[in-house]
Amino acid sequence: MNILTLSNLIFLPSATTVGTALSGNVVQMIIHAGPVVKVVLLILFLFSIISWSIIFMKWRYLRKAGQDTAYFLDLFWESTALNQIYQESEDLAWSPVAQLFRSGYSELRRSMKLQNASQTLDTARQPIMDSVERSLRKASIDQSSRMEKALSFLATTGNTTPFIGLFGTVWGIMEAFRGIGMKGSASLAVVAPGISEALIATAVGLGAAIPAVIAYNTFTSKVTVLRSEMETFSSDFLSLVERQVVKIKKDTNE
Repeated sequence: MNILTLSNLIFLPSATTVGTALSGNVVQMIIHAGPVVKVVLLILFLFSIISWSIIFMKWRYLRKAGQDTAYFLDLFWESTALNQIYQESEDLAWSPVAQLFRSGYSELRRSMKLQNASQTLDTARQPIMDSVERSLRKASIDQSSRMEKALSFLATTGNTTPFIGLFGTVWGIMEAFRGIGMKGSASLAVVAPGISEALIATAVGLGAAIPAVIAYNTFTSKVTVLRSEMETFSSDFLSLVERQVVKIKKDTNE
């Protein structure tokens, strides 16, 4: 037996060992990964769990918001009594447009009651309209913030997790080549197990990023539609209030 053959028997893993490493499942690869790669995988799993939680919550919220908004808009345009719409909209807590109406109508009633009885209608109309417009603007900002809440985390997940996974892969490959240098062998049987374990980090990073990016784009589109409906409703509501301010003033004084 020559020296080359002896060195191969000492430094190269057996066929059984290599076969086990290459045929092992993902869990076994994670278990045999280095400590840095394991920390990276833990961070990626946390990102993924939080992202999926946000995805399910936002999907439920935006679905209910769309349904309640469609119902409220039908109710608003079919009914002529604002006080009745206000009462029925109490159960539409998911709809940002319904909450916009409730805020504007509450401010309208408050402003009407605060007006001096001796003031003429022409004098009182502009302060009332300004108060209602400010209330609608504030409610619109609040509802927009509510709809966009946690979407930034999905964007962060989609932008950063691929790079975090890539860092874990690069570190794992560095460790694999360092081990090759220490063993003095560069055969495929030695390189393949370490690289396959390192690539798990990139795969997990992409697995966390792809659903987050898809969900972020989908939810952003739905939020844009709801925000557009709020803007349109605010304009329509202000026009309606201006036309009916005399009638509302009489109703609130009774």
